Amino acid sequence: MQGDLYFSEQYKAARKRFRNAARAANAQLHKLRLGSGKSLKGPLREKLSIDIAILGNPRPKRALIHSSGVHGVEGFAGSAIQLRALENPPDLPEDGGLIFIHCVNPYGMAFNRRVNESNVDLNRNFLKKGQWKGAHEAYHLLHRLLNPERMPRLDLFIPRLALKAARHGFERLKQAGAEGQYEYPDGLFFGGQGLEDGPKLLLKWIKKHLKQARRVCAIDVHTGVGEPGQDWLIIDRAADGRFVEHMEPHYGSKRLDAPAENADAIAYTIRGGLDAGLVKALHKKSRLDFVTQEFGTPGGGPALLKALRSENHWVRRGAELDHPARLRLKEAFSPLDIHWQRSVVDHGFRLVERTARFLFDGQNEGAAAQRLIL
Repeated sequence: MQGDLYFSEQYKAARKRFRNAARAANAQLHKLRLGSGKSLKGPLREKLSIDIAILGNPRPKRALIHSSGVHGVEGFAGSAIQLRALENPPDLPEDGGLIFIHCVNPYGMAFNRRVNESNVDLNRNFLKKGQWKGAHEAYHLLHRLLNPERMPRLDLFIPRLALKAARHGFERLKQAGAEGQYEYPDGLFFGGQGLEDGPKLLLKWIKKHLKQARRVCAIDVHTGVGEPGQDWLIIDRAADGRFVEHMEPHYGSKRLDAPAENADAIAYTIRGGLDAGLVKALHKKSRLDFVTQEFGTPGGGPALLKALRSENHWVRRGAELDHPARLRLKEAFSPLDIHWQRSVVDHGFRLVERTARFLFDGQNEGAAAQRLIL
């Protein structure tokens, strides 16, 4: 089967394929239904859920977690990788478990949005009590540009953004825009005002089912930033260890990205990422290696930000799924290009294999605890 065939056009189809593939692999299936009282529904009136498949030991001491769709519309790539991995799973030791989390943000994937039903960026939402407040001091300089009250006919967004970057510093504004903000509920990169329902359900599940896990590797799949079709492992190089040493021969130091290390890094520091949620949910004696696998898409950079800005503006004004701004957003984060899709599936599957070898073949014994973060 070619890589493009693993991609689904809609959330409903992706979910059905994932669950069927999990059953075919004899995985244990779990379903975390979203919605308090009434189930949350998608555009096809389908029920929305976070679906989890476990291969191997259902109460593992060593666990490999693969997650998709924290940023809903980006979930099509992670879902495709998961289908490939379920067809060809790695060998697992007696104490090992492989956990696939299909679509942490099913609302966003179903409606082709990066955020959830409350306009919350879930990769900025995994915080502790009292932390959902504030914004980077420079975000206020960007707010009106990123979240305009009216969209001008002649939208000079990119030149205006470039002027602001020249005046206030590119790295400062990149960090301010993307780290997460908690003051503008209708704005971009809003991290919420409390832990959202999906994250609550997921963390509760992890606490229950992975409470015996003492060694955990996690892969979280994203799209958008970087060279088209190329994957990056986004890490904190200050926390270097054997996991990075294991990956470097395959990726090279230029593709093991470190936001704090140089100005050319594609990543940035965020608040409330999924990695923070895992640290909170896992046993305090657990050791975690967390890596974000980021696949670049055509355009990238300011073009992605422009697409997010336009989509958010028109959704706030009731734009339907077939609105041009909404279609552009999906294409920006989940391109229809067959070569891009095949590259995603191939590289994503390889990372699952390499991480499994590291975790389950004994190479990581005695490795220092490390956090690999977006």
